[in-house]
Amino acid sequence: MINYETYSTRFGEMRIAAGEQGLVALSFHRGERPLPTGADWQRRATALTDEAARQLGEYFAGERREFDLPLAPPGTEFQRRVWNALQQIPYGETRSYREQAETLGDLKAIRAVGRANGANPIAVAIPCHRVIGADGSLTGYAGGLDMKARLLTLEGARFIQQTELL
Repeated sequence: MINYETYSTRFGEMRIAAGEQGLVALSFHRGERPLPTGADWQRRATALTDEAARQLGEYFAGERREFDLPLAPPGTEFQRRVWNALQQIPYGETRSYREQAETLGDLKAIRAVGRANGANPIAVAIPCHRVIGADGSLTGYAGGLDMKARLLTLEGARFIQQTELL
């Protein structure tokens, strides 16, 4: 059984879902790809979803740089390797997809890394927003590029706004 709840944050509504092993999903409720719910999901806050919401509040207020939450994202072995590598990108820093592929030891996996980033079910806590184009430009984000820019700005990360490329 997966329990989920929607929480209001400074950055908009977020849906947080948890199973027995930890968080399985965290998404911006009105993003490009809001969190779908399954037949085995029930709307019910738990101690873990409440704690995740509390830590998100601290992050959005600039008071937290790392999350201390049990994560249990469903995915393939490769996706979980990519998501683990994402968690190694320090707060306020960015990496390119190429750099992420190099981190995994497979430069040919750039596109696969991009697909795995796009499939990340746990936004913010697994910081796929920290991966940008090789030229410093923003690339896709399930919460929308505006949200990605807001998160990177909050962290003080350097990136190129799309209007700067024109």
